[in-house]
Amino acid sequence: MEASNRPLIIGLGEVLWDLLPGGKQFGGAPANFAYHAKAMGAEGVVVSCVGDDDLGREILDRLDGLGLGREYVAVDPKHPTGTVSVELDADGKPDYIIHEPVAWDFIPKGPALDELAAKTDAVGFGSLAQREGVSRATIQHFLAATRPDCLRIFDINLRQHFYNRDTITAGLEAASVLKLNDEELPVVAELLSIEGDESAVLATLIEQFSLRLIALTKGAQGSVLATADERSEHPGFAAEVSKSDGADTVGAGDSFTAVLAMGLLRGLELDTINERANRTACYVCGQAGATPEMPAELTELA
Repeated sequence: MEASNRPLIIGLGEVLWDLLPGGKQFGGAPANFAYHAKAMGAEGVVVSCVGDDDLGREILDRLDGLGLGREYVAVDPKHPTGTVSVELDADGKPDYIIHEPVAWDFIPKGPALDELAAKTDAVGFGSLAQREGVSRATIQHFLAATRPDCLRIFDINLRQHFYNRDTITAGLEAASVLKLNDEELPVVAELLSIEGDESAVLATLIEQFSLRLIALTKGAQGSVLATADERSEHPGFAAEVSKSDGADTVGAGDSFTAVLAMGLLRGLELDTINERANRTACYVCGQAGATPEMPAELTELA
């Protein structure tokens, strides 16, 4: 598709506070995705739900501060704003304890979301926000209301026990692009009874679910972008990561997904997208939190 100069990119799902050792940080993969897309020139909008509490009001203020549209973030008087306890290992890799039930489990449907979906150029969604029925139904309804040429990016984001075969299958059937990491790939393959090595599993997923592309990230070892007839590999930039005090890897994958979305909308070559996505994720790994201020050289796609 030929995107406008300022495509509309939606982060659909959880918005929350990551409770890190150094203090709380704004987060939630869809919200992080929308932020990084906005940093690269998109109109970034978050579709989610917060509680009618101080943490929820802080999130709405933070969305304003980040320049993200938050008119589609509902306020739920019955459930608290989402929080995630995050512990970091020696390498800054996060381990999550995701609390439930929370407001983003109850994202409401509505005509306004249908109108938004019809205008959307790309939407990022995952499995986590589909752990409960209300938000799962809203997410699936939104995806069904998008245009056929909309990029529907399933950033699978397996967390704790909040996924199953049905959720993964439904997400893949709704998606045009799949993003997952090398720890998630064998889990997905087992859930869907797909056998073979990495290349065979990717090829089967592309064929079985008519996917335009799969992005497989491998942490410090880079990533693979695969289509039905093209493959791009990048070794990553692990040697260039310079961790400052309090730095972590939270949000690095979400920044990768945002570059992927913008690159596909701009019609860039896969190798170019892969290089830029890895470089951006590397930078985020060297910063504290998921939504650091991004330097101009990382926000200007060729």
